[in-house]
Amino acid sequence: MTRAALLPAAGTPLRVVDLDLAPPAPEEVQVRLHASGVCSDDLNVLDGTVDVPSPVVPGHEGAGVVEALGEGVRDLAVGDHVALSWAPYCGHCDECLRDLPHLCSTAWPMMLQGGLLDGTTRLSFGGAVVHHYCFLSSFSERAVVPARSCVRIPDDVPFEVAALLGCAVTSGVCAVWRTAEVRPGDRVAVFGLGGTGLSAVLGAVAAGASQIVAVDARHSRLERALALGASAAVHWEGEPDDVAISVTEASGGGVDFAFETAGRPANMRAAFLSTRARGAAVLAGIPRADAELRLPALSIPRMERRVLGSIYGSARPDHDFPLILDLYQRGRLPLEQLISHRLPLDEVEAAVDAVRSGEATRAVPQLG
Repeated sequence: MTRAALLPAAGTPLRVVDLDLAPPAPEEVQVRLHASGVCSDDLNVLDGTVDVPSPVVPGHEGAGVVEALGEGVRDLAVGDHVALSWAPYCGHCDECLRDLPHLCSTAWPMMLQGGLLDGTTRLSFGGAVVHHYCFLSSFSERAVVPARSCVRIPDDVPFEVAALLGCAVTSGVCAVWRTAEVRPGDRVAVFGLGGTGLSAVLGAVAAGASQIVAVDARHSRLERALALGASAAVHWEGEPDDVAISVTEASGGGVDFAFETAGRPANMRAAFLSTRARGAAVLAGIPRADAELRLPALSIPRMERRVLGSIYGSARPDHDFPLILDLYQRGRLPLEQLISHRLPLDEVEAAVDAVRSGEATRAVPQLG
């Protein structure tokens, strides 16, 4: 049994109810969750922008304690503190063998199908099937998840901080470290200052970027970015080309890497145009399926400008979660400053509303 926030159907309110939870199958783990982040991708499920079977328990950022192990789980033990990753991997597909487990061709096709890796669910309500979201369904006090979604963390790391590794922090920090491989002295711009964008700011500070230009339409988020280490702020006004000119001026001639985290083609264009010769626009936001991007083609060969895709920051969670937390514990990544709202599970709708309105940088339901 678990207490969870159930979405009966897209566009309906979340209901906090008691669900039946089956024990973990082979290569699965049951986790007692203590914190879960609310992400903009969860809003897509709630609003029906992303097609996910319902009823469903949303949530894909979580951290807690291992309660039970399925058959064949060797690398975890009951009592381990873990952060959850929505990107488990099979280890034997072409992408995994190319050392790209975050692009696993076994897991990705099943991501939004509503089950776990074997295609079945562990959740039910009154005998009816309840679906999982991104293998995790972290808006719940307990979850059965793939063992490869669990990354062991130090016992003294706060669960509310560890939960954010599951999506926003890793997507932003590792876009800087892994996708772009930002080096000391590089110039950086970040377009969109939600959880992922602010995490990219923190990652750029830790990487030693010489200039970090933050771009957003909300003054409050620009102020937050400056407090986290951004060197300049550009308020989004006018057309993408105008914003790109402002970023170029603020950075002293253009940036080496421009990170777009909101998935908006206008932002993507402005990011690309704000780069200098040999610069790269790093597109880490998820656009609508029908979105298209228009760029001035001549500047790509003539200036060697590049476009880099980034999903989950090109991260390896089993390696990068511990690295991020090590820097957090040493004070170099103040991840706790990303959290603007802490609410109990019963107030999950308020947490969702705070994220939807843009009031929250990160809202964290506390699960116990």
